[in-house]
Amino acid sequence: MTAHPETLPAALPEGLRKAGAPRGPAGVLDADPTRAGATAPARIPFNRTHVSANELDYLTEAVRRGSTSGDGPFTARAVGLLREMTGARQALLTTSCTHALEMSAILLDLRPGDEVIMPSFTFVSTANAYALRGAIPVFVDCRPDTLNVDERLIEGAVTGRTRAVVVVHYAGVGCEMSAIGELAKRHDLALVEDNAHGLGGSYQGRPLGSFGRMATQSFHETKNVQCGEGGALLLNDPELAERAEIIREKGTDRSRFFRGQVDKYRWVDIGSSYLPSDVLAAQLTAQLEAFDGIQSARQAVWHAYHRELAGWAADNGVRRPVVPEGCAHPAHLYYLLMPDLDSRQAFIAHLAARGVQAAFHYQPLHAAPAGLRYGRTAPGGCPVTEEVADRLVRLPLFADLGEAALAQVIDAVLTYEVSR
Repeated sequence: MTAHPETLPAALPEGLRKAGAPRGPAGVLDADPTRAGATAPARIPFNRTHVSANELDYLTEAVRRGSTSGDGPFTARAVGLLREMTGARQALLTTSCTHALEMSAILLDLRPGDEVIMPSFTFVSTANAYALRGAIPVFVDCRPDTLNVDERLIEGAVTGRTRAVVVVHYAGVGCEMSAIGELAKRHDLALVEDNAHGLGGSYQGRPLGSFGRMATQSFHETKNVQCGEGGALLLNDPELAERAEIIREKGTDRSRFFRGQVDKYRWVDIGSSYLPSDVLAAQLTAQLEAFDGIQSARQAVWHAYHRELAGWAADNGVRRPVVPEGCAHPAHLYYLLMPDLDSRQAFIAHLAARGVQAAFHYQPLHAAPAGLRYGRTAPGGCPVTEEVADRLVRLPLFADLGEAALAQVIDAVLTYEVSR
């Protein structure tokens, strides 16, 4: 089986050619194995960072300014763009999404023995941030369709020690925030969104990251917009803003000092060094300014996969991503659910032999050594999480994936047949 090249150009040129040039030191990855006498398929990485039009100029400007510490002019610009995109009352740039989650745990005043409900199918930082405060992560299973936390199972995990619910919008597809928000309100629980995948996504027309008291963002190099390593804490509760600023500045009121609100800054609370350099903020500002172009390119790739692989998936018992009505996703990743672990591993090897790097994803936190030590599993266990963790594989998806490279990935997929 082969891809249908006549259907690819109609959907791809605008998205793939206008992601906010330049495309990076080597330009668009246009993997054509027939060029320059090549005898083997070009290697297509799982991810490649995009370099936006103003990025190098902004980096140079930040370095030449003579002061590169945090909360400089590029930090202010990036924060303004984030607030505009998410509707957050306040946003604080951080050195990672992990650190933003750690800040959320401090802001919640968690104590040893407090419980925080979260999905098992997530990155380790979601649990680590709360375990560091002595709280107990309580792992709930995911839905079989979206792979988000199953909102129907959260109530059964609530106890008298539950303090918060943390949701993760997997692949940027929104969790069932109406039901989860009502549950959190009914039990007087804080709601936190781990929105590492979801910048630009929405639920029922409302931006992801705007539902919880707090939300966290990731700007790691694998995200749609990135600065290598970085993150942000979005604050939708104005009562948290002043303390969050102090926590981010090592527990001091240094920011108030620089605004002239106090005559000296002092240690007033616990905290850590969560403030990124303005050099990182300069890179992030350029990426955020190019967001629409980056998104157009990623959406084109996502929809090409979804369209071209539909028949193959049905023939081979493979499930494609599910996006419920009312959810708009930001094309953060494209995954396939293979029938079982053996077929998943064989599929990854098959793609690798054809020059395509694919990757599996999260391993269940509830069954991890630290999950068993520091957390507990909600009643009923996490059987769906265990199953999808063995079956899931992610295809290359980045803004500079050229048309020939995309066709190569699709053709590599279509030549694989699941053993019956």
